[in-house]
Amino acid sequence: MSGQAGKRRIAVVFGGRSAEHPISCVSAGAVLAALDPDRYDVVPVGITRDGGWVLTDPGQRLAIVDGELPEVAGGTPVTLVGDPSGRGLQRLDGTGERIGVDVVFPVLHGAYGEDGTIQGLLEMSGIPYVGSGVFASAASMDKEFTKKLLTAAGLPQGDHVVLRDPSGALSPDPALLDDPTRERLGLPVFVKPSRAGSSIGITKVTDWAQLPEAVATAAAVDAKVVVEAAVPGREIECGVLATPGGGLPQASLPAEIRLHPGTDWYDFAAKYLDDAADFDVPADLTPEQTRAVQEAACRAYLAMDCRGLARVDFFLGAGPDGAERLVVNEVNTMPGFTPISMYPRMWAASGVDFTALVDRLVEVALAVAPTAAGHPTLDGTRA
Repeated sequence: MSGQAGKRRIAVVFGGRSAEHPISCVSAGAVLAALDPDRYDVVPVGITRDGGWVLTDPGQRLAIVDGELPEVAGGTPVTLVGDPSGRGLQRLDGTGERIGVDVVFPVLHGAYGEDGTIQGLLEMSGIPYVGSGVFASAASMDKEFTKKLLTAAGLPQGDHVVLRDPSGALSPDPALLDDPTRERLGLPVFVKPSRAGSSIGITKVTDWAQLPEAVATAAAVDAKVVVEAAVPGREIECGVLATPGGGLPQASLPAEIRLHPGTDWYDFAAKYLDDAADFDVPADLTPEQTRAVQEAACRAYLAMDCRGLARVDFFLGAGPDGAERLVVNEVNTMPGFTPISMYPRMWAASGVDFTALVDRLVEVALAVAPTAAGHPTLDGTRA
């Protein structure tokens, strides 16, 4: 063990280069508070908006206060040691001190964190980490490939089209969608960056004249854009959690998001800044509906090859034939851990409090440690 007095040393990594930087900071604040100092030697590592890694001040504000979003402001510069024999961080302040790390909790949302990039870096460095591996992280971050993999697994998806440009510069041309496609999708549609979260860059389009501006907004976040038909129904979420022994994943009690009157949809402000929704944890579902949601959540988790945890989002409503239909919306491999986030709240309602949840995620990460070749072993040994 790298920590003091036999404690596990955990590097909690947060911030990052994506537009979800402040939400990552808020999630990290909750995780840092939940890690028992009697069990863990915790090292808070912030990634600035321009990509610099720093040891942050433990007293740094990691919460939304009066609508002001937090961010990584500075600290002692460090770098991750790429050599697996190093297994840790190195200070860049002239001392050259090595800081051994037993496990990394990458509380990162969006690009350069939730998309397989840091997971690949940690695999190369030989350090165990919380959450899904490279492939599952990348595929789940990309809405196009999430939909393809879930469709292949027989899980219903909403109708959609993907807009891309080989040059990587998507033009907001009104002719991007032809008339038959518009007729098939209907209105409203949601125009989204393919690889982003927290509702950043999403526009609800209720008139096709709004499409060019909506595409431009999404393309400013990601050059690949998804246009989704609106799926009527209740917004249901379910948490999935791995078992340390490598058995089948477990599903939490589902929850429901109910928007207040006057709130059109669950955008960034409704999620984090406004009191715009009520959260039913657990959701008011029949036992049959609960089982269906839990089963579908675990199927989605396995179909995406997730590891450790995931939050699966659904719409529950009537299909075209009038029969009840459960549609998968997204799979989140590193869901929010903010004080209002649904993932920890669903598990608390299921009998796993925040501290126990964080402990279990660390335990799973250590049980499925990366080998020098980047492949996991169930007993944590190295090949």
